Amino acid sequence: MHGIKRARLTEEEREARRRRELSKIDEFTKLSDATLARKKERDWSRDAFDLTTLLLQINPEFYTIWNYRRLILLNGLFVNVPAELVKDILLDELGMTMSALKAHPKVYWIWNHRRWCLEQIPYGPGQESESHYAGWKQTAWDRELTVAEKMLDVDARNFHAWGYRRYVLDSMPNPRPESNELIYTARKIEANFSNFSAWHQRSKALASLWTQGKLDESKSREDEFELLRNAMYTDPNDQSVWIYHRWLVGTESSREILEREIVAIQELLDEQPDSKWCLESISYYKRLLLNKYTSEVDVNVLSEEIRSLLDRLETLDPARQRRYQDLRKRKRVGTDLQQKNW
Repeated sequence: MHGIKRARLTEEEREARRRRELSKIDEFTKLSDATLARKKERDWSRDAFDLTTLLLQINPEFYTIWNYRRLILLNGLFVNVPAELVKDILLDELGMTMSALKAHPKVYWIWNHRRWCLEQIPYGPGQESESHYAGWKQTAWDRELTVAEKMLDVDARNFHAWGYRRYVLDSMPNPRPESNELIYTARKIEANFSNFSAWHQRSKALASLWTQGKLDESKSREDEFELLRNAMYTDPNDQSVWIYHRWLVGTESSREILEREIVAIQELLDEQPDSKWCLESISYYKRLLLNKYTSEVDVNVLSEEIRSLLDRLETLDPARQRRYQDLRKRKRVGTDLQQKNW
């Protein structure tokens, strides 16, 4: 850490550290070889299962061992046992993955195993009533949503946790209103405008609500533009905000909207003359105007304005000089104006 002097190790201490590291590598190699040998022998025993636990605690990204663990469950531990015991085993697995996620919150294979466990839990009725199991199933998925939200409280930009949240919301037997997601994402965005995953989630919720006619599209779109203006002025260099703005404009790229947003961004550019994203966005929307409303605009004036913007970008952002030069040569808008694939 900065400001803390590192202790100088003696030759003996360095050698001792090297031996410890070699010993750990040797132990891991032996454990890995032993576990893979069991896999090759199609060993579905509890002993083999315990070996996978030890190995995954050391290396949770060893996806072959996660696959083997699931095979042991399906072909060994689940065989000829009551559904309640299968459920208990899988709940233990969820506990194991929760502990793993606290230490390794962005390891895909842990999240993947958690999904698999949920999909294997027998939710059907046994000796209890149908209503009891229906309630238990809803409670289980409510708990999973809480898990996702706790992980996002720790790291609001963990895209694995966001993806898991979408999975849980889609899997709930009694879906939550999508309007709730607007409240949740607004809270995350207001805490940090750089939260690309929250913007992404918000776009999904809005598009769905608009399609279903559950939200006043015109009013909610204007609310989004207002939210974006606050974000732009707070941090004009934040890429997440501009990408979301491009998506929102693309949902209704009328001439009126394009010209209005160009004016709004120009006002910000006047205050922040070196803002690459202001220049990029104005250039983008003017090219869109030129492409979609050719017969309604002064082509020569607009083309010259676009060239001037691209010249400024070339100076401001020399690393992408070739890109700006290519855009300047185009007569019509090309693939650079395709909507962002959220």
